[in-house]
Amino acid sequence: MSVLSGKKIVLGVSGGIAAYKTATLVRLFIKAGAHVQVIMTPASKDFVTPLTLSTLSKNPVYSTFYNEEDENAQWNNHVELGLWADLMVIAPATANTLSKMANGNCDNLLIATYLSAKCPVYFAPAMDLDMYKHPSTISSFALLKEFGNIMIPAESGELASGLSGEGRMAEPENIITFVERDLESKLPLEGKKILITAGPTYEAIDPVRFIGNHSSGKMGFDIAIAAANLGAAVTLVSGPTHLTVANSDINLIRVTSAKEMYDACHEFFDATDVAICAAAVADYKPKFQALQKIKKKEDEFTIELEKTLDILASLGEIKQKQLLIGFALETENEIENAKLKIQKKNLDLIVLNSLQDEGAGFGKPTNKITFIDSNFKIEPMDLKSKELVAVDIMNKVISHYEKNS
Repeated sequence: MSVLSGKKIVLGVSGGIAAYKTATLVRLFIKAGAHVQVIMTPASKDFVTPLTLSTLSKNPVYSTFYNEEDENAQWNNHVELGLWADLMVIAPATANTLSKMANGNCDNLLIATYLSAKCPVYFAPAMDLDMYKHPSTISSFALLKEFGNIMIPAESGELASGLSGEGRMAEPENIITFVERDLESKLPLEGKKILITAGPTYEAIDPVRFIGNHSSGKMGFDIAIAAANLGAAVTLVSGPTHLTVANSDINLIRVTSAKEMYDACHEFFDATDVAICAAAVADYKPKFQALQKIKKKEDEFTIELEKTLDILASLGEIKQKQLLIGFALETENEIENAKLKIQKKNLDLIVLNSLQDEGAGFGKPTNKITFIDSNFKIEPMDLKSKELVAVDIMNKVISHYEKNS
């Protein structure tokens, strides 16, 4: 999944021949999962039509403050457009537009929106060789960078004048790659490796029966997605569940039993920065597994059970630099039991669920948790969707690294 997925992007198009490439650029932004709002300077409409960009972006294209043909039309609010955007990309950025951006010469909707934007702004210069090297253009580059804008370097190649050299707007594919890599480098968990467990485990009685539980795995999967969205490389070890992930930053390993989950966790734990054990691992398993289906013969049937391997405790015993987060699902004496679990399993943080809380537990889209850290600081949270709970958990991870940076 691209880091651009879900991002709201204002694409500013100024009046240069490279404007024809913005049709491809819009298409690539949309393909990456972004929402695109195009703003054109009046001059840019000589090179690409608003209809083309509107069709590709699935949004109306703006180029003026109001519709001159409809005196009753609502004006195009540049402040709202600037505040709406998660990021702004101006491509092509001509020498004229760059000068206006650098000097605050606000004579069109694009510049007004730029001056109102609170988000990161990228600009992709496009002009002829001599214009690109002119001192006034170089001064514009320097000022814009000083303002915090991010320059997407021009490429070398054949120019509209027939000359060949630097000044050609970066190709749309290269603009996408540049923006993605820049955003990824600024993600708070970029470079971190996170191990997450999810779902139930099934402990076989015979080839067709097992001991399990009602865990859907959704909480663990949501945590994995939230972690990957923040730049982490995620290993997700999941018990049996119908859930899937489509993010290339998530390495999904499917297991069935507690022993298989234990082995997978220990394989990756040494290289892990953070381990979040959200799986509902079976506490017991049949001591003997029948090789054939057990026939229904007796009125009563007894299965001898033995404890499964305690994954969380085993990781707590060997952890060194890792941040170790566990889950506790309790029905009584919740806080005290969770505190004991922190001590017994050498945890840094526990995420407590109580089945006494409405909306929490297995098979629900929501969860109500309480954070308890190793100092026994208790932080109850409101009932939220599991997606938002996952964000809260990742904020705890980010806070840990900020405190220890």
